[in-house]
Amino acid sequence: MKGEIRWGIIGPGNIAKKFTSDLKLVDSATVSAVASRNLERAKSFAAEFEIPNVFDSYDALFVSDTVDIVYIATPHNFHKDLAIKAMEHGKHVLCEKPLGVNRAEVEEIIAVAKQNSVFMMEGLWSRFNPSIERIKQLVDSREIGNVSYINADFAFYGLDRSEDSRVLNLDLASGSLLDIGIYPIFLAYMLLGMPEEIQALSNFHPNGTEIQTSMIFQYANAQAILYSGLTSNSKMEAKISGDKGEIIVPTRWHEADGYTLNTMEESINVDLPRTGNGFVHEILEVHDCLTNNRLESNLWSHQNSLDLISLMDLIRTKTGIRFPFES
Repeated sequence: MKGEIRWGIIGPGNIAKKFTSDLKLVDSATVSAVASRNLERAKSFAAEFEIPNVFDSYDALFVSDTVDIVYIATPHNFHKDLAIKAMEHGKHVLCEKPLGVNRAEVEEIIAVAKQNSVFMMEGLWSRFNPSIERIKQLVDSREIGNVSYINADFAFYGLDRSEDSRVLNLDLASGSLLDIGIYPIFLAYMLLGMPEEIQALSNFHPNGTEIQTSMIFQYANAQAILYSGLTSNSKMEAKISGDKGEIIVPTRWHEADGYTLNTMEESINVDLPRTGNGFVHEILEVHDCLTNNRLESNLWSHQNSLDLISLMDLIRTKTGIRFPFES
């Protein structure tokens, strides 16, 4: 694909607003369409971002010839069906994390992407954050020696929200694990790979929604202590420790603008600010793939998404996290 890339927005919520603002910063991108089941919401979003094509259904956008790729930013439980419908109409897809609610959904999405020869990627934006990318390079080059300990969490207070909200509504795949626990899990996976064993415990809301999960990832020579929760705020720093030093990623680490590298010899504070809201780096990776006719990213591949959802499936099995729409 050459030239300008036309984007369509599926689900014009708060995350989509931040993402669309960043699309406006990318010269090769144009925001061509938006779709929502609520037409007035779609019109308001279109007016804010000067989007020419507005649809009152997702299917109407998929069958149109207004976009090359769609960004799916709906609640988790809609990801699979919307991604598949888009790809069956020849549209490329960037789908917000988690790509699917479970491994079976992710496998189905990937199969449809391959059948239709379209680009598809899970929108795990932290993977493309300049600080996170640099930290991975430091770990891979053993700048802090052999990593033996990772500590990362993601938490906010969400119990004051309605039980109909995406945070607490089981029918929308609610809870902390899929929404925010995915970030610390991703960090351990990216830096240490698949663990040999996982221990996990969860606490639950009276309606059955998981609201706290603590995890230990056991590796041959390392451990990762991870947490996600909706019962309180946290500082949301991350620490990666090795036998020759450590890396501290300041709050909020998943959207970092820098890090501190502590070694035996010195302590260095490194500033690596994001562009825009931080989605620009992910968007540029998508454009690079489309321009060079790659159907998946080398930085966050289909296999990476399968590995990540497999880890979350295992944690769910160990803790008893279930959703009513799952068979």
